[in-house]
Amino acid sequence: MNEYRGVWVFAEQNDGRLRRVSLELLGKGRELAHRLRVDLVAILLGEDAGKLCTELIDYGADKVLWADDPELRCYRTDTYTKIIASQIMEHKPEILLVGATYVGRDLAPRIARRLGTGLSADCTSLDIDEETRLLQQTCPAFGGNLMVTILTPKERPQMATVQPGVMQPLQKGARKGEIISIPADIEDKDMRVSRLRVIEETRRGIGLEQAERIVSGGMGIGSVENFKMLGKLAELLGAEVGATRNAVEAGWASSDRMIGQTGKTVRPTLYIACGISGAIQHIVGMKDSELTIAISKDPKAPIFQIADYGIVADLHQLIPLLIQELLRYKGAR
Repeated sequence: MNEYRGVWVFAEQNDGRLRRVSLELLGKGRELAHRLRVDLVAILLGEDAGKLCTELIDYGADKVLWADDPELRCYRTDTYTKIIASQIMEHKPEILLVGATYVGRDLAPRIARRLGTGLSADCTSLDIDEETRLLQQTCPAFGGNLMVTILTPKERPQMATVQPGVMQPLQKGARKGEIISIPADIEDKDMRVSRLRVIEETRRGIGLEQAERIVSGGMGIGSVENFKMLGKLAELLGAEVGATRNAVEAGWASSDRMIGQTGKTVRPTLYIACGISGAIQHIVGMKDSELTIAISKDPKAPIFQIADYGIVADLHQLIPLLIQELLRYKGAR
């Protein structure tokens, strides 16, 4: 194990733009690398991405390994896995961090399988034992009913995926670093998937990750019609609408509204939880909200344990009253 040294971050880009989660992971990676007294390396695959290399250094990377090829402009499983795995086998980093995006969730297990190492998915916390150099990877387990800390004592690199929004990026600064060109070595057999066209996603609002206020609903809302009531409240508050996994699976809200372990991680200044019991898989996605208000008719709901203010009430009666008061307040201004 002694030959494995260094902390790596997969720098995800799409069409020449870095994903924010990559910068967030550089922030955590910088901390881990400092404590282990090793370099922080970003590995970037793309085309004409020189400015992205500089940006990665400005956000904390000591080195950037960059493969430049037109075929790497957009993600392909086979090519990305081949290049990154070969670089890991050559340079032997002890830690590899990947964002838990749709790309990362496809790529990370492929790399782990090829290298014969372990992978912890959707981590909410990362720490390091400086004596053993073991990465402490904390994530929800057993259906999200408890939190566990996972170690990888026998295989390298230690790999973890982390959801967007969990970590914080460093302040961007004019830092110095090294940019190293690496070979792409793409063959025809690596091109089994071709991109035919891109369909741009139509999104309402600014997106949950950037929202300052969120009104979120769970199974206590009761129906898709009642979710429209949340939308009205959110509109009056200048907020976005969020949902629990169960509410999304019930068809009451779209998947891009999901907050929690398998959805978005948010940090709004105001989070209003309506009819949400407070399962761990939801809590991990909103626990860092500055102010949390919980509304539930169940006084024993776990959500009250983390709420700054708790209201035990029938939300189907309370929310219409809130909407009425907000309308009256806005009309009086």
